[in-house]
Amino acid sequence: MTEQTARPPRAPRSARTPHAPHPGPALQPLGRLRHDWPRSFADRLTAPLPGVRAMARLAREGAVRPGPEGLRDIPRLPFAPGPLPEAGPDTLAVTWAGHASWVLRIGGLTVLTDPVWSRRIFGTPARLTPVGVRWEDLPPVDAVVISHNHFDHLDAPTLKRLPRRTPVFVPAGLGRWFTRRRFSRVTELDWWEAAELGGVRFDFVPAHHWSKRTLLDTCRSLWGGWVLTDRAGRRIYFAGDTGYGHWFTEIGHRHPAIDLALLPIGAYDPRWWLRDVHTDPEEAVRAFQDLGARRMAPMHWATFVLSSEPVLEPLTRVLTAWEKAGLPRENLWDLAVGASRALDTDQEPPACRPR
Repeated sequence: MTEQTARPPRAPRSARTPHAPHPGPALQPLGRLRHDWPRSFADRLTAPLPGVRAMARLAREGAVRPGPEGLRDIPRLPFAPGPLPEAGPDTLAVTWAGHASWVLRIGGLTVLTDPVWSRRIFGTPARLTPVGVRWEDLPPVDAVVISHNHFDHLDAPTLKRLPRRTPVFVPAGLGRWFTRRRFSRVTELDWWEAAELGGVRFDFVPAHHWSKRTLLDTCRSLWGGWVLTDRAGRRIYFAGDTGYGHWFTEIGHRHPAIDLALLPIGAYDPRWWLRDVHTDPEEAVRAFQDLGARRMAPMHWATFVLSSEPVLEPLTRVLTAWEKAGLPRENLWDLAVGASRALDTDQEPPACRPR
């Protein structure tokens, strides 16, 4: 694949208005399912999907897993599980369960993002680190958000553990997958659409990615990220799975003063194959700046082997890129798997320091 998205100029930070009223569209009703989605969302792709030549090159090079040297640091991957923070209606806190799975506490709700509690997912070796939060230690789950249907983000065995009345927010075209499994409170949203639950607004926003789960469903459902906003206007942006491109500036424009951006930093090598769909650490820092966000928490690394970069490299590179950009160190929440951080507390969690 070749990168097709131009990198727009970054908006000056002085232009941001803290917690400006949300300029988005009217809210969609909870439980909204549609049966008139387009058959394909391929027209939303930022870059063309790989063709026969790219697939042949990947097979020829075989560079989809780290070599022995790249796997040597598995014992040093940061894993520091702890108790979930106390959370009330005014709490904004996050706990990293691993990969793209977060336990968000916002507006009195407990929200899971792309929950994957399985030890193994289709097509990959077993987890490098255990899940950071035991399932039995979770509080009642008030909602789930799904970014797209790839197996490392949509895990059927994990979702099977949830009560079927759990509210689930999903991309356009993915609702039927949940209703077939008897989930009864499924809300499908297109890009730039939103719904509200318990005073928390759920906005579905674009990403530079794609969708596929079987041989016959390429781009049949949409992909994207989520901006969650509480009653006080505090915002968490969960990017899901994404490459770098122009959408970050637009998301920051429509959702100013994001308090915390959860951004992917791993699964990026070989670059010629993955640059259109996965940010590398330097691009993740650039995306953070494009968003105009206040804080960043890295994700999508230290959990599954999906690509060929050394397992510890995403952390070392994002720390270097952050320092090179001159950003305040305290605004990079480099959490260990299982660690938590609350916006309104001075307690510092274990950071992602190699063991």
